[in-house]
Amino acid sequence: MDEQPGDDGLTARLRAAGSVFAEEEAALLRAHARDADHLEESASRRIAGEMLEHVLGEVDFCGLRVQVRPGTFVPRRRSRLLARLAVAAACTAARRPGRDPVLLELCAGVAPIASVSAARVPGIRLHAADVDPLPLESARANLPASAQLHLGDLFAAMPVALRSTIDVIAAVPPYVPDGALALLPREAREHEPPRALRGGADGLDVARRILAEGPYWLAPGGRILLEMHVDQARTLRREHAEDGTAGSVLRVHPGADGRTAVCEVTPSPAETGFERE
Repeated sequence: MDEQPGDDGLTARLRAAGSVFAEEEAALLRAHARDADHLEESASRRIAGEMLEHVLGEVDFCGLRVQVRPGTFVPRRRSRLLARLAVAAACTAARRPGRDPVLLELCAGVAPIASVSAARVPGIRLHAADVDPLPLESARANLPASAQLHLGDLFAAMPVALRSTIDVIAAVPPYVPDGALALLPREAREHEPPRALRGGADGLDVARRILAEGPYWLAPGGRILLEMHVDQARTLRREHAEDGTAGSVLRVHPGADGRTAVCEVTPSPAETGFERE
């Protein structure tokens, strides 16, 4: 729809800059603006290529307003599947008598999965870990005060006392193969941290580390949930079958977009920290 006389021309400027959803973006920028000067500042940032979510300072994720800031990874709509599976797993754990369910979001960024879990699972105990302190500042604003944040590389950031207690480990690990980074949209390449994107030669370096170390931190019946490309999930399923770990179960949940999937691993009791100790 063309702008009417008296409009500020924002939609046309966004369209000229390459925005596919210029009308929707213009409406969001106008609603976000405190005044005309702030609108112009925000519009200029977006037209220059900054991610809309960074300009707005938030993203709608599963009905929640999740805070983001420049330099952080922006949660994608495709990760709603991971959030639903994490919530379902936490609710299953909550039915056990004696203690509240525990969820750890690794590679957490602004902690969207933990945020949704906090809203949907009463009594859940939350942990979020990331190697970058910047997104954890937004995560702190997104999570309840009781949630614990951990700065460091995957499980190296976690207190030893958590071993054998975690019911759900959820993550969107970096899974873009190094050779495919140049194929990402410009706004992602220029405005999101490379460490949140780069997953090694086949994109699975971090995912494999989580699957190797994660079982030690799980409570009996706990599970690991990782988002990745559907072809990568199939690769992990093949590797899991070849490994032949008795009793361990790996399932692939394809995403609605046909490109991504969630890899769900339920280790056998012998693999978990509960049995190892």
